[in-house]
Amino acid sequence: MNPRLFFLAAPILLGGCVVGTIASTAVDVATIPVKAVSAGVDAATTSQSEADQKRGRELRKAEEKAGREARQAEKRAKKAASEPPSE
Repeated sequence: MNPRLFFLAAPILLGGCVVGTIASTAVDVATIPVKAVSAGVDAATTSQSEADQKRGRELRKAEEKAGREARQAEKRAKKAASEPPSE
């Protein structure tokens, strides 16, 4: 095959690839603002499941804190009971 013929035919044969790439890029550029807005809306709003998870975390933290305080109070009570009375 003649090399000149190959170089002349290459743009015609590869034309679909270029058009497909340009079309794909145009679609990507057009969807960027939509994706950005939807990400902002998603970040600004809280779904019911997210609210439930947050409330569950808050309850667990409160229970852990109450448990720590109860154990500390129990230790103080035992320590006070085991010390001899001071005069």
